[in-house]
Amino acid sequence: MTELKVLITREQITKRVAELGAEITRDFAGQQVVLLGVLKGAAIFLADLARQLDLDATFDFIGVSSYGNRPSPSQELKSGWDSTGEVRLTKDVDQTMKDKNVIVVEDILDTGLTLTYLKKLLVARQPRTLKIAALLDKPSRRKMPLEGDYVGFKIPDEFVVGYGLDYAERYRNLADICVVPRV
Repeated sequence: MTELKVLITREQITKRVAELGAEITRDFAGQQVVLLGVLKGAAIFLADLARQLDLDATFDFIGVSSYGNRPSPSQELKSGWDSTGEVRLTKDVDQTMKDKNVIVVEDILDTGLTLTYLKKLLVARQPRTLKIAALLDKPSRRKMPLEGDYVGFKIPDEFVVGYGLDYAERYRNLADICVVPRV
């Protein structure tokens, strides 16, 4: 694999996550929140964001999978991959969302298909509030009209890894957000 190029440094991430934590703390002052991490990519972001909150916060996790014939990792790197838009639940939450302040924590807002599905699913469970916190936003790929409430960084249409994001399950542990060069 060719050399990865740093797009967002660990220092930039740390600073922005602290700012997002302060915003959420201000918006939900004196209230409880449930941080709902979308597996697997959001786990690192959720952990760091949670430590920046001065709130009574609990965690839960939800897993989803997009249908479609996913190309090989190298082919995906060359030409990208678009799901068919069909999303299925692979892991449901462990607690009720009714009357709770729920913040869906996602690694990246991309096409919007997965988060549109999750939003519809969660709204049916009657939370008091439902917000989206995303570390990255790639608006150029949006297929569904969806915006995050708390967004770390808007990025160009690049294949990125690190800080929870992966390439064929690799590189999630990198502290920086890096661009994988397209072959």
